[in-house]
Amino acid sequence: MLTKNLQNKLGWIELITGCMFAGKTEEFIKRLRRHSYAKRNVVAFKPIIDDRYSIDKISSHSGSQFESYPVKDSLQMVEKIKELTKIKKIDVLGIDEIQFFDEGIVNLVQEYADKGIIVIVNGLDKDFKCEPFKNVDKLLVQAEYVDKLSAICHNCGSNASRTQRIVNGKPAAANEPVILVSGEEQYEARCRHCYIKPK
Repeated sequence: MLTKNLQNKLGWIELITGCMFAGKTEEFIKRLRRHSYAKRNVVAFKPIIDDRYSIDKISSHSGSQFESYPVKDSLQMVEKIKELTKIKKIDVLGIDEIQFFDEGIVNLVQEYADKGIIVIVNGLDKDFKCEPFKNVDKLLVQAEYVDKLSAICHNCGSNASRTQRIVNGKPAAANEPVILVSGEEQYEARCRHCYIKPK
């Protein structure tokens, strides 16, 4: 995926995106581990509201985990990074579920990449209404490397690129909240043809 940098200049943004159940977190953890194996100092963060599988670990649906710091917003992340940097220089910064953070996170990601840190983030590209998710939409044009993953449609088995929120066995209405952290009991991956636009 990455080409050799002949001048050894580090500092870029990698974005892993797509719908739910596409394997974004699995890929994210894999990349963070690879940098850890290369003896780089990897620090990962997750939104404190995402406690589905663990409070202080980034966890995929399949059970892979990576140690992380849960934070409520980008300001708390900055404070923690300052604290950690006093101990050891950070080489790789991982941010899980970036769509759940405040919009200040986008400038923060840019700032750290400019400082020579490899920033790897993941997040949903669109919400359950099939509209662009905040932060991810801006990072799509800022990131050097973008991987959009697809899932398998819950209904027909085709490639899925959309997330269907299910409430009481039926597709959620358009007036439901955009952010609702949950697992497969409330969401399904759907293809273009099986996805039902909320009304």
